[in-house]
Amino acid sequence: MVEWHGKSNKLVSGGKRSTVRRCTKKNAWRGGEAAQTKAVTTAKETRALKEGRGKTEKVRATATKYANVAQKGKIVKAEIVGVEHNDANRLFARSNIATCGAIIKIKVGKEEKDAIITNRPGQDGVINAVLA
Repeated sequence: MVEWHGKSNKLVSGGKRSTVRRCTKKNAWRGGEAAQTKAVTTAKETRALKEGRGKTEKVRATATKYANVAQKGKIVKAEIVGVEHNDANRLFARSNIATCGAIIKIKVGKEEKDAIITNRPGQDGVINAVLA
């Protein structure tokens, strides 16, 4: 189900809104489905290509196992243990869905640390994070 990014045809009071645009609906004003990137530990990583306008393509991460973590000026590839907390939706933490701003638990060496996701994995195709 796509997400509609246009205004409603109804006012808050319940009256009809007179449109300011030349038409009421265009396919260009439709949004796409959310990628809902899963932070998996057992399955392999999967990515999907989404075609955009003008021959552009976007890589969407659908399931990721590793995160690129900035640690003291260096970038380290760390394994994701799970999603600890997600402010976007409290149910995302239960189902291990990683979004921007989510706190994930990563395994660096033999110890587990918390990291905050700094990018949008559904838009970029990878998870970038910084230590919390």
